[in-house]
Amino acid sequence: MTALPYQTQPLSEPRLGLVVLSADETIERDFARMLPEGLSLKVTRVPSGLDVTTDTLAAMEHHLTSAASLLPQADPFDVVAYGCTSGTAVIGARKVAAMIRKGVAARSVTDPVTALVAACETLAVKRLGILSPYLPEVSDRLRAVLCEHGIETPAFGSFNESDEATVVRITPGSITSAAGSLARQGGIDGLFLSCTNLRTLEVIEEIESTTGLQVLSSNLVLGWHMCQLAKVTGPVWPRATLTPTGA
Repeated sequence: MTALPYQTQPLSEPRLGLVVLSADETIERDFARMLPEGLSLKVTRVPSGLDVTTDTLAAMEHHLTSAASLLPQADPFDVVAYGCTSGTAVIGARKVAAMIRKGVAARSVTDPVTALVAACETLAVKRLGILSPYLPEVSDRLRAVLCEHGIETPAFGSFNESDEATVVRITPGSITSAAGSLARQGGIDGLFLSCTNLRTLEVIEEIESTTGLQVLSSNLVLGWHMCQLAKVTGPVWPRATLTPTGA
């Protein structure tokens, strides 16, 4: 065998890491559609229950470090995100960040709840309608966390479903209809479609058009916040930046 010479060069593109639930069938597809070109997105998975309860969500805490440690370790990541809205609400954003940092070097760590709070601050949204696929016990914790950040949730609706395989198969028409019902309750200045596994990306613009409200989703705010933290320029589908509807 002849040993051949070679050279190396540093990787210059922004490095993003994503910890995805083992049961999630949506977030990777959405990120492929949303994020600007030229990013290095690396994905790992964390064990998650097929049924979503506060117990199964809390159990993920014990696997976050090992899941994050499976991301490439050669260079620090600009941002690593945990892709679970309800899991963050149950475990706590600070604890999620601490567990991820034990597994991988990251300049910033985010999650859908932290990203949602940042988006609401950007948009001056104070009264949020929430559509969730999950049981009330799961969604109640999310609403409590948002309240701690000064975000009221006077309009709330749920599909009352705990099975992740069913959640990912809820139709766009069902999501649009449910969001419209929440909007008609009034008293809100934005809608949040919660859950990274719920297929919401294709209905956001339609719901905004019919309700006149700013519509956010778990995957939209998470992708946007990761790009903000990594100082990435370029469009995050379906808008370059989160701006008030009609602006």
